[in-house]
Amino acid sequence: MSVDGSHTIAKKGGLGVSYQGRKKAKTSNLLSICEGQGYVIACLGLRPGHHHDAFEITPALQSAFKSLKCLGLNIAGALFHADPAFDTKATRKTCFNHHLRPNIKENPRGRKTAKRGRPRGFDEQAYKRRFVAERSFAWGDKFKSLLIRFEREDTYFLGAHHIAFALINLRHRLSNCFN
Repeated sequence: MSVDGSHTIAKKGGLGVSYQGRKKAKTSNLLSICEGQGYVIACLGLRPGHHHDAFEITPALQSAFKSLKCLGLNIAGALFHADPAFDTKATRKTCFNHHLRPNIKENPRGRKTAKRGRPRGFDEQAYKRRFVAERSFAWGDKFKSLLIRFEREDTYFLGAHHIAFALINLRHRLSNCFN
């Protein structure tokens, strides 16, 4: 499983939108979880763009993992890939509590020397498979209404993402049928 976020510029403002200096615009951030083939299996919700990706990640991950378990998916023992933005104690602890193995690249945070303590497990070869999630989100960004947010209501914008995720999953299934 891989988690990643997607910042979207909001042209008309609205709920769940705030100014992000890096993009010099009002944005909102959507976090999603993909499985190994690129299917989007969970959405961690929409949050204002001025927060970093790991802001209040614990409750979002817990609810997503519980939902996946209720659907009958066995996630125990799975690798959980995330980029350095998710390198927090809370993320790692939530993964361990749900019997997932976190494969999160360590965030140097401007350190000149290595972090003290026990080294975290990180598999570079397995981390490269995280590209599948990036590819799925890039394909979803081809939809103009997802790339630039015109809706003021969060529910409409989130609903459009769910439709796009369904189309992404359908696209993956069809490409697998013809290969």
